[in-house]
Order: sequence, then structure tokens, then C-alpha cells
Amino acid sequence: MAKLLKIDAFTDVVCPWCLVGSVRLDKAIAALPEEIEVVVENHPFYLDPNTPEEGVVVADMLRERYGKDPKEMWARVEGEAKKAGIDLDLSKQPRMFPTKKAHTITRLAKPLGIQHELANAIAEAYFLEHRQINDDNVLADIAAEYGFDRGDALDAMNDEHELSITEELANAAAAQGIRGVPFFVFGEKYALSGAQPDEVFERALQQTINEP
Repeated sequence: MAKLLKIDAFTDVVCPWCLVGSVRLDKAIAALPEEIEVVVENHPFYLDPNTPEEGVVVADMLRERYGKDPKEMWARVEGEAKKAGIDLDLSKQPRMFPTKKAHTITRLAKPLGIQHELANAIAEAYFLEHRQINDDNVLADIAAEYGFDRGDALDAMNDEHELSITEELANAAAAQGIRGVPFFVFGEKYALSGAQPDEVFERALQQTINEP
């Protein structure tokens, strides 16, 4: 009989560390025995809830906020991404956009069983293909590739009620004490913060699986 393992993932598609963390998580999941069935449920979190609709220039924002050359900060995450097999160049995606619509279609993808795959696809489109994920048509195209009806995706990401639910959930995650992402909860027992090394994800999975 298969053993079910649930993982709750709090990420944002404009967070480069989330991209790295998701790849490391997926690698650890892929190495599990076949009898372990893993379900990853994605939850909304805003890397920066104050991002304006038109987006911000990331380099300018980082200089203003930290007083450093953004290339110094980018180098660390790009190095970790390379270790995970991701060819990441953050200078090629200059703007960060609001992610409420992306989170909304990801949340509503749960019945289709594609939440985690869709969230990863949007993040990869943003960071690796340098696509403008604030554009409804870009998001709808990605959703359609993963089994969403394109019209339904467009309707969902512009539904004020659904957008308000996403906003409430993102605010609730922050209110619960999640200060940064990626943030993972294994089997509703063990929390893991950050894009940890591969072996940390492997240990977290094994510890959760070995629990009675």
C-alpha cells in the first residue's frame, strides 16, 4: 500500500531562492521509493506585497534597500542555482511584478493536480525565459500548457473574489510567522525554511516518512 506524504510549499514565483528550493525538493522527491506518494500543495506568499502593478526594477530596488551592488547579491543565488543545475542569470529579468494573479491560478489548479508543476513553470518562465508574468496572456498560455482551460484561467485571474481569497491567504501566511520563502512543511510536522542543500531536503523527507 502506498504511503501518502503531503508537503505544504510557501513560495513566490518571483523569488529566485524559491526556484532553487523547488528544484532541490523535486530532486529529493524523485529519489523516494515508488510506494511513497507525494502531494505538494502550494500556498500564496508575497515576496514583496508592495510591488506596484507596473513592477519595479530589481537592481534599483536592491541598491536602495541594501546599499550594495546587486551583482554581489545575485552571485550567491546564481551560484547555488548552478549547483542545482539551473542556468540562472538574474540580470536578464530586470523587473519584478506583483504575483497575485499567478498565485490565484496556481491555487485554483489544485483540483487538476498540477499546482506544484504550474508554480514551477511560471517561475521558470519568469527567470529562465524572461517572460513578463504580469501579462494575463502569458499566464494563460502557461496555464493552458498544464491542462487549464485558457479561458477559465483568464477568468480566474481577473475574478475579484478569487483574487481577494489569494490576498487573504498570503496575508495569513505572513501573520502566521512565515517571514521568508521558500518555506516547506513536511507532513504537517516539520518545517524547513530556505533553499537548503540537497541532503537537508532528503533528511526532512526521510524523517517524515519514518514517523508512525
